[in-house]
Amino acid sequence: MDPLDPLDVAMMAGELVASPMHVGAVLILSPPQDAGPDYVDALYRDALAGNDPVDPRLCRHPHRGVDTGGVWVWRHVDHLDLSRHCRRRTVSGDRNEFWRLIGELDAERLDRSRPMWMSYLIDGLDGGRFAFYIKVHHTVVDGVAGFQMIADALSTDPGHRSMPPFYADRRRESPPSAANGLVSRLVAPLRSLVGTAASSVGLIGRTVTGEISTVIDRLVGHTTVLPFEAPYTRFNGRLGPERAVAAGSWAKDRILAMQRATGVSGNDVVTAMVAGAVRRWLIAHGELPNRSLVAICPITVRGREYDAANDRHGNMFGLWLCPLGTDVDDPAARLNLIHRSMSEGKRWVAERGSAASLLTNAASIAATVIAPLLPFTPKIRTGCNLPISHVPGPGTEMYWNGAHLEEIYPVSTVFDGMALNVTTCSYADRIGFGYVAGAELMPDIDTLIPLTEECLTELESAVGVRGS
Repeated sequence: MDPLDPLDVAMMAGELVASPMHVGAVLILSPPQDAGPDYVDALYRDALAGNDPVDPRLCRHPHRGVDTGGVWVWRHVDHLDLSRHCRRRTVSGDRNEFWRLIGELDAERLDRSRPMWMSYLIDGLDGGRFAFYIKVHHTVVDGVAGFQMIADALSTDPGHRSMPPFYADRRRESPPSAANGLVSRLVAPLRSLVGTAASSVGLIGRTVTGEISTVIDRLVGHTTVLPFEAPYTRFNGRLGPERAVAAGSWAKDRILAMQRATGVSGNDVVTAMVAGAVRRWLIAHGELPNRSLVAICPITVRGREYDAANDRHGNMFGLWLCPLGTDVDDPAARLNLIHRSMSEGKRWVAERGSAASLLTNAASIAATVIAPLLPFTPKIRTGCNLPISHVPGPGTEMYWNGAHLEEIYPVSTVFDGMALNVTTCSYADRIGFGYVAGAELMPDIDTLIPLTEECLTELESAVGVRGS
């Protein structure tokens, strides 16, 4: 058997009782100048032709049954029916209609009886543009690996044609022989068990010292928060079946100027923009708590030399609870608080590892996602309010079969207890913000886009940076 990692098991269990657990991305492209009227039709035909071998990560799905003794395992599929994974949609050119469609597609659960991913080719956008909406279950890839999978399918050469789709296998290693593959599958569970037993003492030690460190940091530096310290907001309620999605992008030069002026990271600036936008939205709805909102922030443990093509791990990240300073009027002070907290979080995860960070924050996560499932929930405190994460994208302008990639946006997971998710992605000279929420909890999610611009302008003014 090929068992799932514990984190992936938790995701499957969470999906069974609550919300879908997939991550997605929207890519908006313009066709090449020499494109004929059937350019998009040809792209879709090629996608269904299945002339390229499929990435092994996309040829398996989680399975649990009597045959596995109730244990979650990966079940591998020898042949994919691509017509069940690659679909086509058309919009009338209205951008609001497009994002409503993305919300509808994002709300649909992935079928657990087959590999859990979908790709939608959407045409009819203004100016002859078209888009891909791609979603993959979080047990298959995390955000970093997923965006790298997509980036690897693109090219910097606008003249490059006959390019395989994102789901094609790009692994450079040759597949193992049948004998070696069998031995590996038989030995892997034992090796995993031995490794887990050998590291348990160290993991427990890192977790205990992590709890102590968290308390000290909270009492002395106010750089993190304790369980049940986040205020209850509407984002901590139970989700309905519908989703709302909004997206926008900002020039990277403006973020870099803020970095240089303040000495913080680009992600710190972006997080402060999100914190300010959410703060303004809550004020407009008369719902801003007196206590600071708390974001749960993934911190990747993948190195700079991360090789997505030969990756064997779906998820590699730690977690950190970051106070957003929504109770602070001064945007510069809010940015400083976020910077100090995230700097400590990166050091903490690097020293203790992702597993220890997950265990240390388990109480806060449990308090957030389990409470909405209970019949009577005290709406006073919770573990955290929303996830905020940042994914690196391609650093230069990219193309796919001659089509120029103009915009790329993450569409991340929302679930009971955290009904608003914000993920950003850098691309070329811009940074895209993807806001996702339960439609009934945040029907006017599109207002976050102008609010984000207002908050960046406010930050620039506070630190003396001239916006562009």
